[in-house]
Amino acid sequence: MRPAEGTQPDRPDDLARTGAIAIALGRIGIGAAALAVTRPGLAALGFEDPHPATVVLARMAGVRDVALGLHALAVRDERDRLREASVLGAAVDAGDAFAFGAALAARDGIDSTALRNLPIAASAVVAGAWVASRLRR
Repeated sequence: MRPAEGTQPDRPDDLARTGAIAIALGRIGIGAAALAVTRPGLAALGFEDPHPATVVLARMAGVRDVALGLHALAVRDERDRLREASVLGAAVDAGDAFAFGAALAARDGIDSTALRNLPIAASAVVAGAWVASRLRR
C-alpha cells in the first residue's frame, strides 16, 4: 500500500501511534507506582503482606516498565522502531501472563492473585500485539 499524499512513509499511522503512547504512559505510571508505593501497589494486585524479596522484585519490575515506556515514547515517530518497542513490550507482558498462569497451574497458593492479574497481563499482550500489527510495513 502506498502512503497517502502528504504523509511521511516512515511515520506510524495515527491510531497505532496513539495506542503505543497510551500503553507507554500506562507502563510509566504503573512502573512509577511500583517504585513509589510498592507495598500498597502489591496489596492492590492481591499480594497481601509481601515478603521483602517480593517488594524488591516489584521494584525491579517497576524500573523495567518505566524503561519500556520511556523507550516507546522516545521512538513514537519512527514506525519500525515503535513496532520493535511494541513487540518487546508485548513479549514482556506475555512473560508476566505466563508467570501468573504457571503460578495458577502449580497451585502455588496465590490463585486469587493470579486470577486477578492474568487477564490484565493477557490484555496488555493483546494491546501491544495489535499496535505492532498496525505498524507492519
